[in-house]
Amino acid sequence: MALRSRLPSGRRGTALAAVALVAVLAATTGAAFAVGAVDTVAGGPTLVVTDERGTELVTAPVSDETEIVIEYTHSVEKTTVRDVYAPRDGELVMTRMEFSSFGAGLPSQADVTERDGRYVFEPPSESYATLHLKTGTVADHDLIVGDERYDIAGMTDGGAVDLTVERRVAPGL
Repeated sequence: MALRSRLPSGRRGTALAAVALVAVLAATTGAAFAVGAVDTVAGGPTLVVTDERGTELVTAPVSDETEIVIEYTHSVEKTTVRDVYAPRDGELVMTRMEFSSFGAGLPSQADVTERDGRYVFEPPSESYATLHLKTGTVADHDLIVGDERYDIAGMTDGGAVDLTVERRVAPGL
């Protein structure tokens, strides 16, 4: 038994074009959703900073080349100290510490080099899945991610933060 259209012959072409357009849109939309689902699973590395309650304070996309710096004032020496990290395989790896004078808690007996009037300590490779940091008003901790600076001591009123690297499609997700 042959099927026949109930549309008049002049409208059959228009109806076929409309059906074809809907099919193309459905296929394209489905492919876009499928790609989005893969990106959601894969995602890009993102630095996530949370406070003691788990509230996200900072989310920033990072790559292997991104420097993540915790900069603070040494409480005794009153000089700037910079702890520099790099994101590697979902963790933070400390690449160096920069400081201007030897003081309590600084690597006074470690092998350091001098660059631009500052001491640079390159520690043995150590990585952190979660980096716990207690900020303070005296130390006035800042977080620098690439070219962006965040006053994390001010954001937490001197409280603690956790830094992690997670895979996310976009910061804040």
